[in-house]
Amino acid sequence: MSPGKKSSETIKFITENSRTVLERRYLKKDESGQVSESPEQMFRRVAAHIAQAEKNYDKKADVKKVEDQFYNLMAEFRFLPNSPTLMNAGRRLGQLAACFVLPVEDSIDGIFEAVKYAAIIHKSGGGTGFSFSRLRPENSKVGSTGGIASGPVSFMRIFNTATEQVKQGGTRRGANMAVLRVDHPDVMTFIQCKNNKKDLNNFNISVGVTDKFMSAVHNGGDYDLIDPTTGTPCGQLNAEAVYSELVKQAWETGDPGIIFLDEINRFNTTPGIGEIESTNPCGEQPLLPMEACNLGSINLTKFVKEDKGKTVIDYKALKETVHLSVRFLDNTIDMSRYPIEEIDRMVKGNRKIGLGIMGFADLLYLLDLPYDSDEALDTAEEIMAFVQTESHKASGKLAQERGVFPNFEDSVFKEEGKRMRNATTTTIAPTGTLSIIAGCSSGIEPVFALSFVRTVMDNDRLLEVNPVFEQVAQTEGFYSDELMEEIAQKGTVKGNQDVPVHLRKVFATAHDITPENHIKMQAAFQKYTDNAVSKTVNLPREATEEDVRYIYDEAFKLKCKGVTIYRDGSKDNQVLTVSKESNGGESDDFLLAGRERPQTLEGFTERIKTGMGNLYVTVSEFNGRPFELFATIGKSGISTQAKTEAIGRLVSLALRSGIGVDEVIEQISGIRGEHAVFQEGGLVYSIPDAIAKVLEKRYMPNGNGKVKKRFKNNLKPDACPECGQTITYEEGCKTCHSCGFTKCG
Repeated sequence: MSPGKKSSETIKFITENSRTVLERRYLKKDESGQVSESPEQMFRRVAAHIAQAEKNYDKKADVKKVEDQFYNLMAEFRFLPNSPTLMNAGRRLGQLAACFVLPVEDSIDGIFEAVKYAAIIHKSGGGTGFSFSRLRPENSKVGSTGGIASGPVSFMRIFNTATEQVKQGGTRRGANMAVLRVDHPDVMTFIQCKNNKKDLNNFNISVGVTDKFMSAVHNGGDYDLIDPTTGTPCGQLNAEAVYSELVKQAWETGDPGIIFLDEINRFNTTPGIGEIESTNPCGEQPLLPMEACNLGSINLTKFVKEDKGKTVIDYKALKETVHLSVRFLDNTIDMSRYPIEEIDRMVKGNRKIGLGIMGFADLLYLLDLPYDSDEALDTAEEIMAFVQTESHKASGKLAQERGVFPNFEDSVFKEEGKRMRNATTTTIAPTGTLSIIAGCSSGIEPVFALSFVRTVMDNDRLLEVNPVFEQVAQTEGFYSDELMEEIAQKGTVKGNQDVPVHLRKVFATAHDITPENHIKMQAAFQKYTDNAVSKTVNLPREATEEDVRYIYDEAFKLKCKGVTIYRDGSKDNQVLTVSKESNGGESDDFLLAGRERPQTLEGFTERIKTGMGNLYVTVSEFNGRPFELFATIGKSGISTQAKTEAIGRLVSLALRSGIGVDEVIEQISGIRGEHAVFQEGGLVYSIPDAIAKVLEKRYMPNGNGKVKKRFKNNLKPDACPECGQTITYEEGCKTCHSCGFTKCG
């Protein structure tokens, strides 16, 4: 579609999936919760608001003309800004930035100031990154009181709990990134802090790795730990041992990732302002403390044309969109209502923007190029070099019109003699929900599946097929609903004899791509990106720790600024099973709803405090597994007791029907009531949440039960918590392509 085509024609063909995501997360709602604007009205609202910035620089500016340009830019899905801009532009909240980094100073005042600021940012729709490297290590002395410090990880739990309490305008839950330098004395505690997969579930974590550390790993030596309060060495660790533990934990749980601090700061364009210590939650946006960035992505599928019978990239149209997008993002800085005055000053001092791309995998399909080919890598470099060059030109042009960014004198551009409006212009950001709205693949990730089944209202099953694959399949004559169903089941066309061999190579999906080619693609885009690249290296379940280490090594060699891996099945759905030996030789499916209850069962009773009074939970066990549950709430009234008894009966029925205790916990954990209370282990939100905590303590990996247990990965794919469909790990984040749920924004 040409950039000049009218937006109303484009909007008419918005996909049903796109419309669903917009209605659930972006469109205005009235007091009764009903959607009160259309997608066209949303784009008009955003365009009108962002165009108002033109008057700041030219009183005679044709604001309506710019508004129409911005509207067409979005309504044609050539470009979309980050989610907070779509949600909040032209509305009361008015906060338009997606990513922030906050400092965490080594004092109680500094720590809780950061907690307060994070809560404010989460409420406004943003995600936050923190470096906890300034905090003194665990068990060190606190000079002002003579007490003992509890260390960075203990304070991370406070941030995690605070995040849990803040809903972001009813549309997004807060996401955090925690970074700790590899030379901090508590680095091993940090690396292991997400061993229990239920802990710190509002945090991504990354170890801030240095060149010195990587050199020590290579040479097999020790490296110095640095006391953050004095800046002097305070001990040593073996670099190989630390690196091996980092790799092991990433293999087991997906955390931590790595960010390469020295590489990041080599490309810090304002070193005179400060050193970069952390990134935003998905790792693509390194920022100074108290800095934010406005992001947006160009949909590459809109920039192809036919030339002499061959599909090629329309660079002329792409150039026009890059320049208009840079103007849009620069305007956004002025029109955003930042929640903290100091952040407002930092953002407007550096004026960083992050223009990226989405739809790259679909573009390769259109160009008939396999994702793991040398031609695809060349295409990636060519496209991103073009976007980088043109975005710098656009920023330079804005500098002529509006002036350079205020901190220009402290930037590398001053030495280079290059006048810029923005300290950075490019970022490859996550586009989870944005790509669903635009109807294209996410960011630079391979397509997660060519075909999948989506369950909608009344359990109707809709077959979703990648539009490029569907068109090619119909043109080549091998399309059939039966084939698409088969592909949806397998998730790939690899080995499918009904699909031509050449097309099997072209239409590769995420798990068809080797780790080596994942990281090569990330490096190709990083080469021409000011900030960083959000990408996940997806690994099959059978991948080894050596595979993870290879990825980390290659990321360092190829000068990536960070890397995130996800081994299939390593997060979340870790299912409790019992071996035949531990249950007396009886098979695992012995718990049946109709089974006659034995006369005598052993079990336990635990008291737990709730907002409605003390709750007494009794669990009976059969062959070491939970068989039934009784719950009694003291002095709370007949109605509350009746509901509590009902919960116990339903949990018992679930347990006797073969439903895993972990699935029961997942369903009732975190349910919120009127009166949450603190007790040992954290907040108890309600009676069902209290029951979940009792079960989790006893039966999950770090519980104190005497049951002999072993754990294995669930063979079912991870499920979306909102719609139950398959969830993927892309761009450093959980994303559901069915309903638009995303963990990180």
